Amino acid sequence: MSAGAVTLPVHAAMAAVAMVAAGSDGIAHAQAGGDLVRYEVIGDSIPRPLTGSAGDPERGRAIVTNRQVGLCLLCHSGPFTEERFQGTLAPNLAGTGSRWSEGQLRLRVVDSKHLNPATTMPSFYRTEGLTRVGSTWKAQPVLSAQQVEDVVALLRTLRD
Repeated sequence: MSAGAVTLPVHAAMAAVAMVAAGSDGIAHAQAGGDLVRYEVIGDSIPRPLTGSAGDPERGRAIVTNRQVGLCLLCHSGPFTEERFQGTLAPNLAGTGSRWSEGQLRLRVVDSKHLNPATTMPSFYRTEGLTRVGSTWKAQPVLSAQQVEDVVALLRTLRD
């Protein structure tokens, strides 16, 4: 692992949710449930995909615009003309593919608090260290690893 890199767990499949606890080495380990895949945060990005399958921008668009899944449009606006009442609390998603690399986008979706601990953006693929999480949703990321990749694929297409 390179200097400055952080290794964190990634849930391999939403259907096999794992309980995670940090060990004495500071790295999270599976206690029960499905397999965890490790990923590296290098600088301000997660350069490698979380899954072996490429993200699908169409599925990513469905996640971003769905008000019961990603809830992205609660805070963000973007080039989604079919969606009314888009948020104004966070940056417009238009042009994200021009502003950030794929790895930078991935870290922002997975855990933007890694970059800015004071952000109000939720960590979409983190389960430990969270507060005010209902018991039904504890140890469950908001998005699966594939859903993260789908959202990243969509954001990469938003160039203007």
